[in-house]
Amino acid sequence: MDKKGKSKRPVRPLAPVLHIFCEGKKTEPYYLLHYLNLQGYGTPHERIVIADRKTNTPIQLVEEAIRRQKEESYAPCDRVWVVYDRESEVAYDSDRHNNAWQKAEGKNIGIAFSNVCFEVWLLLHYQVTAGRAYMSCDDLEKNSQLKTYLPKYAKGDKIPFTKEQIANARERAKKMNAVTIDGANKEWTHPYQWNPYTNVYELLDEIDKILQENPR
Repeated sequence: MDKKGKSKRPVRPLAPVLHIFCEGKKTEPYYLLHYLNLQGYGTPHERIVIADRKTNTPIQLVEEAIRRQKEESYAPCDRVWVVYDRESEVAYDSDRHNNAWQKAEGKNIGIAFSNVCFEVWLLLHYQVTAGRAYMSCDDLEKNSQLKTYLPKYAKGDKIPFTKEQIANARERAKKMNAVTIDGANKEWTHPYQWNPYTNVYELLDEIDKILQENPR
């Protein structure tokens, strides 16, 4: 009750917003937008923001995500994720990946990571992939079945995956990761050391959680 004897309306908790920073400007954003539409969430969605970014290395993406956390519009309940790949060690060595990982963990930033590239995740929509490490994305495209399933595939393509394919990819990724980790050097403790690996499904889980708990 207020001073005039009127009941105050309960204050609705602020709904969280998920801010996503992607390494690629097309492949990953297209996939995520397709997922939102396929699940019936719709796009654009005010709870899911695929942020514009001017940089694309892991460290730069994490630093952009940290800056977003400091903005006045960022609420305590909001979440930030970055999406990037391992790539070849020549392009980005393990020390720099470790620096990016530590910065993200220190700021509670989620990482949707694929080793060696996002195409590992795409391949899992069609088949089980385990026991075969790839040195680069070119290596994966040449020596996996990806081009068998997608003969004209090029980065940035909009691929109309079905709900069933995405559900299969989620389960196959978990199994693949378990096999990879089980066979890896026991001193390796981070995904950038595990090949093949992807946890993109964890970002999809985060999207589902936010939008199912906070519908429009």
